[in-house]
Amino acid sequence: MLGLKHVHHIAIIASDYQTSKSFYCDVLGFNLLSEVYREARDSWKGDLGLGEQYVIELFSFPFPPARPSHPEACGLRHLAFSVDDIDQAVTHLESHGVKCEPIRIDPLTNKRFTFFADPDGLPLELYQQ
Repeated sequence: MLGLKHVHHIAIIASDYQTSKSFYCDVLGFNLLSEVYREARDSWKGDLGLGEQYVIELFSFPFPPARPSHPEACGLRHLAFSVDDIDQAVTHLESHGVKCEPIRIDPLTNKRFTFFADPDGLPLELYQQ
């Protein structure tokens, strides 16, 4: 048996580290747990958490290629975050200039969800529990 327990972290490469750090921390509410500049790679690495739970490794690298997204490319499609109140969450995002798709209903679970994007166009989802 492999023994997987949970997802340890998600790695995201940002085209503008400071902009993405501000988006994930100031808009989405992640905490910056630690941060280091890696001079040999000309790269920042920030560890972001929800509360104290480590969730995202945020990286910068010089001149990263654009992520293929539309049409949908093979690979990771999006990241989804659960929320208690999707209407309140959408209002919060929109008050920070983040455009959200109209809220839809998942036909399999009857739960409400919507999509939005980070500063680099990475698709993110809010899913009401």
